[in-house]
Amino acid sequence: MNGRKPFWEQPLASLDRGEWEALCDGCGRCCLHKLEDEDTGELHATNVACKLLDRRTGRCGNYAIRKSLVDDCVQLERGRLDKLNWLPSTCAYRLRAADEPLKEWHYLISGSRESVHEADQSTRGWTVSEVDAGELEWHLVDRPL
Repeated sequence: MNGRKPFWEQPLASLDRGEWEALCDGCGRCCLHKLEDEDTGELHATNVACKLLDRRTGRCGNYAIRKSLVDDCVQLERGRLDKLNWLPSTCAYRLRAADEPLKEWHYLISGSRESVHEADQSTRGWTVSEVDAGELEWHLVDRPL
């Protein structure tokens, strides 16, 4: 071993594109719609997922061209992470930007893409597609963003 830390323990600025993309834990929670209280600015979680989200795997069904299919899809960028307060507190990008370690259920730690689902940290089993949802107000959930 060369003594170098695994890429997921290195500063985000040092990651190449492949390493950056590999940080995603596949929870899918960043692809859920949120509602903002007009009076307080507070964000509230819903169980409504983007039409492109594969809710079983927690991955985008058309990642390569998602921005052309979903106008308000947000592309995560190193310099903007501190402005995205709606990212889950367990998000690998958010954790690493704060120099915190990945969660034990992250596939890079556990070795299994299923561990995020087994830890109940993903969209699997409790979400609905925006195609079927109707009004978002009817889909508020008591879950952290």
